[in-house]
Amino acid sequence: MTRRDADVTSLVETTGNVVTPLASEGDQNADVTLRPSTLADFVGQRELVRHLEIVLGSARVRGQSSDHLLFAGPPGLGKTSLANIVAHEMGSGLRVTSGPVLARPGDLVSLLTDLQEGEVLFIDEIHRLSRTVEEVLYPAMEDRRLDVMIGRGPSARSIRLDLPTFTLVGATTRTGLVAAPLRDRFGFVGQLDLYDTEELRLIVARSARLLGVALVDDAAGVIARRSRGTPRIANRLLRRVRDVASFGAHERVDEKLAADALELFGVDEYGLDKVDRRILRLLCDQFAQLPVGLTTLSHACGEEPVTVEDAYEPYLLREGFLIRTPRGRIATERAFTHLGIPRPGGGMV
Repeated sequence: MTRRDADVTSLVETTGNVVTPLASEGDQNADVTLRPSTLADFVGQRELVRHLEIVLGSARVRGQSSDHLLFAGPPGLGKTSLANIVAHEMGSGLRVTSGPVLARPGDLVSLLTDLQEGEVLFIDEIHRLSRTVEEVLYPAMEDRRLDVMIGRGPSARSIRLDLPTFTLVGATTRTGLVAAPLRDRFGFVGQLDLYDTEELRLIVARSARLLGVALVDDAAGVIARRSRGTPRIANRLLRRVRDVASFGAHERVDEKLAADALELFGVDEYGLDKVDRRILRLLCDQFAQLPVGLTTLSHACGEEPVTVEDAYEPYLLREGFLIRTPRGRIATERAFTHLGIPRPGGGMV
């Protein structure tokens, strides 16, 4: 046994109130258990939650299914959690699928005809449905029916299938890519916004309790401030902090331990990771503040253009680290200051 194996074995065998490195059954299903199950447990998005309380509450009073719902916003803000909450609040079952999976109209037809009365059908990435599949959804959403063609050629005939009452919940990160006829058939469209630090702090504190991690001082705030306004990232960073605490046999996680753990995993005080800093360093150093096109920048940092544009650029833009001009991307003064790089023709900013 190597020294490292002995250290790990020692940590696993440690008893007491140490943050355990062994994964319990609940930890193995962390992605599920960390999701809120009711609107009362859902943190943030206060206006949206209030609207859902009214929409779902009125449907329960009438004894009917809710209108179809569309949730839009960046990844990781809780769209899937809200779909689960809708099913829970309505006391109904939940079927989950995604736009890319429903490649043919027959895929959707078989799913719709298998629904039970009052069930919730959740379609993630609904903007990626093909037009032919969308056309099947239109009569299903409006009239709870399907028109299916049987046979081919002169002998082909159309039959109408009645569907049980159901609620369609769609989720999209690209509202503009949802076809207008489909978007207009949703009774309620909810836009999810990025979370503020206090909301994320509450989410981290709740997740820490569920995971059995003892956070003290403002350790939750340290994680929240580096979470880029996104609960999914906050929970991911919390688990990495828990890993460091478990490996080091720390009973509690304080501000310093949380900050050191996140620095160890390459997440700085602004929530920037290694790729974020690589992009900024290219703009500040290699290209010396010259405008850089997306393709050139993506090749230089070793990432696909769509990854740079969708996963990294929005946050850097929002936090003021770069700007987009007609000629390309340019680093801002804040980027030079953060990286400690002298600005061309200026000196330290």
